Amino acid sequence: MTAEEESDGERLGRVFLGRVAEPGDETVGRWVREFGVRAVVRRLRRGEEPLPGMSATRWAGLVARAGRAEPERDLARARAAGARFVCPGDAEWPGQLDDLADARPVGLWVRGRAGLRMWALRSVAVVGARACTEYGTHAAATFAAGLAERGWVVVSGGAYGIDGAAHRGALAARGATVAVLACGVDRSYPRGHAALIDRIAEQGLVVGELPPGDHPTPSRFILRNRVIAALTRGTVVVEAACRSGSLATARAAQRLGRFTMGVPGPVTSALSAGVHELLRGEAALVTDAAEVVELVGDMGELAPPRRGPVLPRDLLEPAARAVLAALPGGRAAPTDEIAHGARTTRDEAIARLYELRALGYVERHGDGWKLTRQAMISLRDGHRPC
Repeated sequence: MTAEEESDGERLGRVFLGRVAEPGDETVGRWVREFGVRAVVRRLRRGEEPLPGMSATRWAGLVARAGRAEPERDLARARAAGARFVCPGDAEWPGQLDDLADARPVGLWVRGRAGLRMWALRSVAVVGARACTEYGTHAAATFAAGLAERGWVVVSGGAYGIDGAAHRGALAARGATVAVLACGVDRSYPRGHAALIDRIAEQGLVVGELPPGDHPTPSRFILRNRVIAALTRGTVVVEAACRSGSLATARAAQRLGRFTMGVPGPVTSALSAGVHELLRGEAALVTDAAEVVELVGDMGELAPPRRGPVLPRDLLEPAARAVLAALPGGRAAPTDEIAHGARTTRDEAIARLYELRALGYVERHGDGWKLTRQAMISLRDGHRPC
């Protein structure tokens, strides 16, 4: 048997196992690791004695599914939908999926022209609740657009709510995005996102473990989340209730040693309660894309420091600021009173008062000094220095 035939046999075997076993089946993954793909496929096709670690009932179920598996047909159906099958050993296989150990996918179906491995190297997951608020939708789209503008790939699950907003934000910024589905990549689920998923396939990538035509189930959504977590450098949870499935992505990311981040919401919002619980643990609080990149990016990719506006009075020397703060708001004050309030000498106060006069902060009233109208407006607007 040539090396090419060996490779084709391995690929067909993995397509076969993807049809027979559920995603993330660690028992099947262990069989593949210990016995090899071909041996596992042969045992399932022949219906022989169960492999170690599986009950007779479960084994019978796998054998029954094996009897209906047609890997060549799955490959042909995928080609017709513009998809391909990527498995361990391929140049396109993302090596970080190997961190899943025996729960690693036997392979992935991929729609789109880009290379999955290269895109996954610089990617971030943005996930959250399906039933989200306008705040959550806006935050997800803004985060995704900001990440895309910085050259990062946005990965999400293609669902309603936060997922859809994240994909649209990345697409609107003409960036790269990947949808990881819990069904066959030739299907659009949810149906209301058919146009969005097709656009992602054109501009980005649509990825899934399940073979063409397979439908999603609640358990498959949860298992899908481990792939999102493993593919990316970190996971951002934008909005999630305490029982949100998106928290499973965050927990998987934590188990894999990836960065876990949360976007805070109103403390009165039940839809942010799950995020806040993450933030009470090991998750990092982030408020924009720059802060996400600071965590997941390379050394030196720092978020800009957050400071309030610099006011002209902030540029004054400390002695001048002390004299300015000593002037009463509604009347003129004698020099001695100002000096006492500034805890300085009379001569020093006079010197600083003339300096402040030149800058337009104070004016002379007989033997006293008074704040100018401009300075008073500044104080009323709440810009008085603390």
